[in-house]
Amino acid sequence: MATVVSMQQQAGEIPTRDELVSRAQAMIPTLKARAKQCTAARNVPAETIAEMKAAGFFRILQPKRYGGYEMNPNVFFDVQKLLAEGCMSTGWMYGVLGCHPYELALFDDKAQAEVWGDNNDMLVSSTYQPVGKVEPAEGGFYLSGHWGFSTGSVHCGWVLLGALVPPAEEGGAPDMRTFLLPRSDYEILEDEWHVFGLQGTGSHGIKVDRVFVPDYRTHRAVEGFLCQNPGQELNDGPLYSLPWAQVFVRSVSTACFGGLRAATNAAMNIMESRISTNTGKASKADPMLHAAIARSIAQQQEMEATLRSTFDDLMAIAEAGEPIPMDKRALYAYNSSTVARRCAELADGMMQLLGGRAIYTSSEIIQPWLDLHAARAHVANDPSNRTFDVIGTRLGQEPTFTFL
Repeated sequence: MATVVSMQQQAGEIPTRDELVSRAQAMIPTLKARAKQCTAARNVPAETIAEMKAAGFFRILQPKRYGGYEMNPNVFFDVQKLLAEGCMSTGWMYGVLGCHPYELALFDDKAQAEVWGDNNDMLVSSTYQPVGKVEPAEGGFYLSGHWGFSTGSVHCGWVLLGALVPPAEEGGAPDMRTFLLPRSDYEILEDEWHVFGLQGTGSHGIKVDRVFVPDYRTHRAVEGFLCQNPGQELNDGPLYSLPWAQVFVRSVSTACFGGLRAATNAAMNIMESRISTNTGKASKADPMLHAAIARSIAQQQEMEATLRSTFDDLMAIAEAGEPIPMDKRALYAYNSSTVARRCAELADGMMQLLGGRAIYTSSEIIQPWLDLHAARAHVANDPSNRTFDVIGTRLGQEPTFTFL
């Protein structure tokens, strides 16, 4: 498959949505087979990264100017769900690294050219925690700091780091920015990522010791919020007029759909053969377990339909050249924030009815169950951070724009 896909890319052809989805579907057995290796190594295997590159998955949100496909985000999320079904760590990592071409497309074109000019397969990691120390300088800034949670960083040649630029005037507001740095300017701290779920995402720490970052290699959060980004001058398709945060928040919740599907399939497999050694009752005759599995399937379909309709709506508004109403932005970000918790609760509902067999580390439901609970920890997956935005916009109050 890799040779055919590579030739297709060289010819400038863009695969269809169905072709990309078919390639992701075909990878599920391989990802399942590598899942334990991925978890133990605390990184997605290099061969998996190579196969995803060959399949064109990282190009879905990349500008056509740099060899990308510039497709509807729903294609990206359809691929992510399938990869996460095979291995949720892999699907999570893909969501994070795969959405960065979108943000990079919003940067000044000088920055895009530095990353993709010689290699349009280049991957970029991130950690948006605003913990960096920023010193303004002529033409840019000096940046220092220690960040956590840089998913997939060992596979990347660049990183996006969050930091607050101090106000120019006393009493002014700081300027939240993302700083883009090449691999030579930072250290990856690989021994920090020891967690109970999503172990294979390789979300290592990043250390920077006072390096210069030119102004054109920064992206202001307010520009993403206002949909007025430097990169839109050349990347002027409707796709890049969407609020950046709407793409990002879904990139860290959509892997949960694949994880929940894996957990549901595992519950059904256990149910088929399990007979309690204490009661003699067969799980496949347990109406409570049937109900928990049905609830998982039904609610997942509802959440996925919401995801699809969200981006169908956003793209329709963008293609019409109209601004996206703030109440929709708040609602859509809130919908995304509920996904991880709902999926984890649905997995809990099945786990508690599967008896002792399910709690062994060898059980096929354990890893997706742990992964779903780990996904809840991401700040964008906390509904309490979004509730004010939904209600506040209805009351005419100013929303917080970090994840809108």
